[in-house]
This record gives sequence, C-alpha cells and structure tokens, in this order.
Amino acid sequence: MSTGFFKVPQPSNEPIYSYAPGSSERQLLQDTIQALRAKQVEVSMRIRGNSVKGSKKVAMSCPHDHQHILGYYYEGGKKDVLDAIDAALSAKAAWAALTWQERVSIFLKAADLSANKYRMELNARTMLGQSKNAYQAEIDSACEWVDFLRFNAHYAAQIYADQPISSPGVWNRLEYRPLEGFVYALTPFNFTAIAGNLPAAPAMMGNTVVWKPAPQQIYSAALLMQILEEAGLPAGVINLVFADGPEAGEVVFGHREFAGIHFTGSTKVFQTIWQNIGNNIANYKSYPRIVGETGGKDFVIAHPSADVKALVTGLIRGAFEYQGQKCSAASRAYVPASLWPAVKSELQSELGQIKIGGTEDFGNFVNAVIDQKAFDKITSYIIEAKKSPEVEVIAGGDFDASRGYFVEPTVLLTTNPHYRTMEEEIFGPVLTIYVYPDQDWAATLQLVDQTSAYALTGAIFSQDAYALSEAAKVLENAAGNLYLNDKCTGAVVGQQPFGGARASGTNDKAGSYLNLLRWVSPRTVKEVFSSPTDFRYPFLG
Repeated sequence: MSTGFFKVPQPSNEPIYSYAPGSSERQLLQDTIQALRAKQVEVSMRIRGNSVKGSKKVAMSCPHDHQHILGYYYEGGKKDVLDAIDAALSAKAAWAALTWQERVSIFLKAADLSANKYRMELNARTMLGQSKNAYQAEIDSACEWVDFLRFNAHYAAQIYADQPISSPGVWNRLEYRPLEGFVYALTPFNFTAIAGNLPAAPAMMGNTVVWKPAPQQIYSAALLMQILEEAGLPAGVINLVFADGPEAGEVVFGHREFAGIHFTGSTKVFQTIWQNIGNNIANYKSYPRIVGETGGKDFVIAHPSADVKALVTGLIRGAFEYQGQKCSAASRAYVPASLWPAVKSELQSELGQIKIGGTEDFGNFVNAVIDQKAFDKITSYIIEAKKSPEVEVIAGGDFDASRGYFVEPTVLLTTNPHYRTMEEEIFGPVLTIYVYPDQDWAATLQLVDQTSAYALTGAIFSQDAYALSEAAKVLENAAGNLYLNDKCTGAVVGQQPFGGARASGTNDKAGSYLNLLRWVSPRTVKEVFSSPTDFRYPFLG
C-alpha cells in the first residue's frame, strides 16, 4: 500500500453570507423556507445505517408558529439505545483500523456538502425548527458547523504529528488510539453546529458514537446525519437515537463499554450524569472521559471610561441575539453611575427599534423562545421582578404565547447585586443591570467574580488600559472566554476556542486541538535497535 505524510488542506473560517435585500442567497433561503413549510417530513432513528422507527410519534413545530407542524419523529426506548450501542461497538474495529486520513476525508467532504449543496436547507431547518433569524442560523448551522469539521481535521493531523524525541539507538513513537468502548454524545437544542460537532469530533479520532439530540433540534439533526452518511460515513460509526433522557442514560451509563460523554446542556443534568458515572465507576472497562459545557451567568462590566455606544451594542447583541438562548449570553451587567443616564437612554432608544416575530420575516431581530416550558420559566422571572421593590423594568417585560413563544427583550434594573436574576441562569432574553458608584470599581470587580457559580464568558468595556488589565487579572477565573470591548458571545472556531470552568463545565475548548485530545488514549512505543545482552551496568565494575 502506498503511503505518505499527508497534509490536511489549510482551514479558514467559512465566509458568512449577508442575506442583504436583493442578494441571491436571500432569495434562495426564502425559497427553501417556503418549500419546507409546504411539506411535512418524517424522521427516524439511524442505527447501523438503517432507519429505525420508534413507537412514539412526536410532532415537530415552529416555536414562532407552534400550530404549524414541520413533520414528525419517532421516539424509541431502551431497546433502541442498546441496539445503537451494539452497532457502535460492532463498527469500532473497522473504523479504528481505517487510516486517519481516510477518516478525516469523510468529514471534509461533509463540510463541503454543508457549505454548498445543503447550506440553505441547514439554515432553513434551523430557522424553522429552532426559531433563529437568518444571520443567527448562518453563523451556526452553516459556518460554525463547517468550521468545526475543517479545523478539527487540521487539529487531528497536528495531534498525530506530535511525536516524542528519540535517543541514539532508540525510536520512540506515540500512537493515538481511540477510546475503548463507545462515546455518548448528548446535544442541545440551541446550536445546530454543536449538535453536529459533539458526535463528529470523537468519531473523527476513531471512536464510534451513540448520539441523542435534544428533541427540539431533531428537525435539523436529521439533516446533519443525512449529510454525514452522504459523505461516506460507514454504518454504525454514529448512531442517531431519539429516547427519553433518563431512560437512555440508564442504559448508557450502566454499560461496561461506556468510554466517554460529549455533552452540552444544563449544569443540573451534567451534575446528575457525573454522579451516575461515579456510582457505576467500578463497572466500566476504563475510566470514562467526561467532557461537558454547561450553563453560564455571563457578565458585562463597564469602566467609567467605556464607550457608551459600544457598550450598548455589546449589551443588546450579547443579551438578545437568539433570544438570549446561548450559554454565552450576557445576562448580568455592571454599569458605573456616571455613565448610567447615557447608557439607559441609548439602550431604551435602540431596543425600541427592534422588531419581534417569526423568522420568515427577515426584518425581525428577535424571534421566539424554544418551547412552552422555556416560555413559562423565563416569564416567571419577569413576573416576579415586576412585583419586587428591588427591581425596575426599564425595557420590555411583555410576552405572548398565543401563536408563538414570544418574550420581549427585557431589561431589569436592580438595587440588589444579589437579586435572583443576577445570579440564576434564565436562558432567555432578560438582562439585569446593577449600577455601581464609580469609586467602587475595584470592589465591583470582586462582586462580579464572586456572584455567580458559573465561569463561561464575560466582557469588559473600558478605554483605560490599566483598568482593562486590572479587570482581566481579578476576573482571571470568572470566564473561560473573556472579551475586551466586545459582546461576550460569538466565539469563532480556530479563533476563540470555547468553554468555561467552575459550574460551566470542564473547559475542554471546542474548536481547538484540546477537545480532540480527550477522545484519544495514547500509547507509547519504544523500539531498540541493538538490545542489551548483559544485565550489568558499568558502575558495578
């Protein structure tokens, strides 16, 4: 067999389409949305490369038009999850034995299919099923998904090329084996790209995977699976299952061959998973890899030197893009008293220009939250805040679920820096602001660091270099992704590896080589060219 030291094509970030009025991509996307709304699809699980229908038929609807049915999926149960595990284990040997470049090429092909042939449908499904506007869908289901595939291929090649030194007469080598067993990918509703990357990243490194997406994201997850299979992914390498979470977890975490979990979701769920793994630790063949990115209570702090317009733009985009349903979304802000009148005026003026509605109208900046459960949770915080003597609603505060799950971008002003909405993750379009005395800058930095259990993202706005430096040092452990004079969302693969610590997860940095290292188990091989033939060392003479 011919071979060589192969170089993966140099990755670059996928260009973002503007979807400006009159552009060809705008018309293509609108046509695709219209075509998808005009039909209903049926989605089955994919196990061993076969379609498997569960016994429970579940409707998929638009969050912004919840009476409109996009199609149905068929939920399975424990038996289907076990079949998926068996399929992954059966496919393991052949997939792991494939050369790394042959594995990687499949995902590079999937990237090209996603960037071209399926770009509009990926975006349209994300817009309809997850209620993202055109831009939010584009940067997610098109660009970030494609970036994950291309950059991970590049990082995989870097990892395989990283080898130890050898002394004279010795050749030391490092083999990067996939984990023993199967990997479980448990993915969220809010990012199509994350939903694809969580199973794809371990698979690229030679692992086989059982993938359970969030029910609210199955409409777009089904297309991701179709793309991977069209790109040549062998049967059983990634097995897509739909099942109740605790039921699936009982099967997965009780299985001897469970090798690791790749997770994005709530902190509470992740902690429960960790506990279940701990309870079963003696039953596993090896210690499972636990990789998780969870919640956030992400901060914005402004210094008295901050630029007001930049700050307000950062707050609006950071807090209200995709209705605040990002683990990185700005949800608590600290503004100095000297800037507050100008910030309040600008914030109210700008928020007054925002349109709210369905994703089909490209003029809407804010769309619907994901479902009734999310709507009820978010609005309960707003209702309580309206009754609190410690809170003033200075923008928004209204909501309506009659047609879609719409919540206005809401800004709360509190006199209590430890009020509930300053500390608890809401996962919706609610921003709480605390105004601090200018002279309390240093104390407020400590307050920001100590208020939340989370440590995912944060932003510092200041035109004073010393203040920026001071804040970055004090908040060293308060955010895994820190932004200076920019919104605290929008990490780009290859540019800002994403992840946080504390209650926000294991900080394994999706979008970098660090994440891929978690899905391999290295083996050191030492080969000696002239073996010793006498046990005696010279010092014995």
